[in-house]
Amino acid sequence: MKRSALDRLISWIGLALAAVLLVAGGLLAYASSFISGQVYEQLASQKITMPTKEAFGSLPAENQAALAPFAGQLMTNGAQAQAFANYYILAHMNAASGGKTYEEVSGEYMAMSKDTNANADELAKLGALRQTLFMGNTLRGMLLNAYAFGTMATVAMIASIVAFVGAIALAVLGFLGLRHAKTATGEVFVSEPAPHAAAPHTETGPRTAEA
Repeated sequence: MKRSALDRLISWIGLALAAVLLVAGGLLAYASSFISGQVYEQLASQKITMPTKEAFGSLPAENQAALAPFAGQLMTNGAQAQAFANYYILAHMNAASGGKTYEEVSGEYMAMSKDTNANADELAKLGALRQTLFMGNTLRGMLLNAYAFGTMATVAMIASIVAFVGAIALAVLGFLGLRHAKTATGEVFVSEPAPHAAAPHTETGPRTAEA
């Protein structure tokens, strides 16, 4: 096979792969933009303002560090939603319930509601706590879904950049290969001819008769 033909073949394969990566990069960029736009619209429509230092100053240092970068901002992205859900809402839910989950409080409420001797005030207080935890879990779930989709948008954007870089690299190599094919000479993958088997030796002289 001629070297020039091989160079052209490899170059065209590289250009085809570059085209595939270019299309993939465009689709990934569109997906990232679409998801980011949806997250922004859904969060911005809720008009949630991130807590300020005065609101989270009494929380543990870890919570304050997570909330500080977004203090006072309008919630519009997944990072803000994740910080608000895990470091503000959850902290207040745990403080109100003493670390108990909604399922635990709900179980206590159901058991107390069946007790005819239960204190009415205690039952109402437990019911209010149960409702608070339910609403907190619902809001956290919505916010963490926004965070998950925001993360997907970020990953898609990174993947699109990688695809575009790969497409450019393959395209450059492909065009260089085509240019090199114009001047390439010689053969590649040339197999050596198989050696011929030696012919068996035969005597051609006169044979001497045995006595």
